[in-house]
Parts: sequence; C-alpha cells; structure tokens
Amino acid sequence: MIHQHIFASPKPGMTEAEFQDYWLNVHAVNFASKIKQIKKYKIDTRVAFSLDPKPIWNGVAEIWLRNEEEQLASMQSPEFIDGARRDEPNWAAFWNTLGLDCDTATVADGFAGAEPPADGVKLLVLYRRAMGITVADYRTRHRAGLAAAAGKLAAVRRCDMAFTRDGLYAVGEARFDGVGHYWFDSVDAAETVLSGPDRRLLLPDDAALVDPKQVFFMLTREHWVIGPDARD
Repeated sequence: MIHQHIFASPKPGMTEAEFQDYWLNVHAVNFASKIKQIKKYKIDTRVAFSLDPKPIWNGVAEIWLRNEEEQLASMQSPEFIDGARRDEPNWAAFWNTLGLDCDTATVADGFAGAEPPADGVKLLVLYRRAMGITVADYRTRHRAGLAAAAGKLAAVRRCDMAFTRDGLYAVGEARFDGVGHYWFDSVDAAETVLSGPDRRLLLPDDAALVDPKQVFFMLTREHWVIGPDARD
C-alpha cells in the first residue's frame, strides 16, 4: 500500500489554529474524504514545541492508497479536481506543499499493535541521505542502525520508518529519502529525548549517512479521518 505524506502550511493571513481547524473540519470532511480511492486518511497537526519555534510546515496529511493505478485514478477523479484541489487555495500555501510517497514498516511497537493514546504525540522527521551513498545502502543503514536504536528508547513508544518509493527516483532525485515516525506519551517526553544525547538517534548529525542540513522535524498530534481500519 502506498503511504503518502503531504506537508502543508497556512495561506498568508491565516493563523496556525485557523489552518488546522479548516483542514480537519472543512477540507477533510467535505472534500478529501470524498475521494473514494483513499483507503485511510489521517491528519497530523503540529503542536507547540520549544525546539521547533519557526516551523516550515504546520501539519501533515497521511493518505493510504492501494496501488499506483488507484492513486492515478484518485488524482483524475472529480472529487479531487473539482473538490479537494479546488479548495486548497482557501486554506493552504500550496506553493509550500511537500508530497512524498513512501513504503512504511514498523521498526518497534510498544503499543503491541494497538492504537497510540489520544493524548500522545508523534514526532515526524524528514531525512535526506548523504551525498555518495546509494538509496539502498541508506535505507539499510538507517533502519538497522539509528531507527532500531531509537525504537529501543523507553520514551519512544513506537517507531515507524517510511522510505521514499522507488518510483520517485525514476527521473532524478526525490526531495527526501524518508520520514521517521516516533510516538511519545507527551510533549515533555519528546522534549526530554531531543534535549539529551539520544537526540542523534532521531535527528542524526552523521554526515556519512544523512545531510544534517536536510533533517526537518515537527511534533504533531494525530487525527484519524478515515481509519484506523481501511475502508472498502
């Protein structure tokens, strides 16, 4: 299944709170959720975080589609063209939108397959691999090294790694090579980890693996629109 990430920010003149409210309660309900090819749909809204005072994005949509054919059909559907796409300028700075199609796997799961608690938070981290290493080598080293170690931290309740799909490299380089998902019980728990020595496991500065200048993060709270079970 394709796991799509869409990073977005508010249009000029709209506050973060207004942007998030419109996305959750207007756009998602009246437009995006009407696209029948979408099997699951979640919106992660940015929460206040002392280590991220000037965010690039203010929320992320996570969309799951069955395959490439249904993804193409979704973008050609009237629900998208005349609905979701037409509504974007009402709330989003569409020129600052980042989309990334991924294949996602769970590295560690302290929730034992259950859904995370509603009052928990999730750290999303965008990664760009270092120059000179292959995509395959980057994936292997990040998953088996940093992600595996991060997943063993007591404060990290679950760790998923979403690596950019091969198709995005067909005609050049993808903008990013992956997205890390790290769940915490609270903002304080995330702050503690990212203020200490274990920060490097989630926000690496190893220039042999990633480009440290191309590591971007956002602390979020999850909101299911369609899910967690996939619709028919």
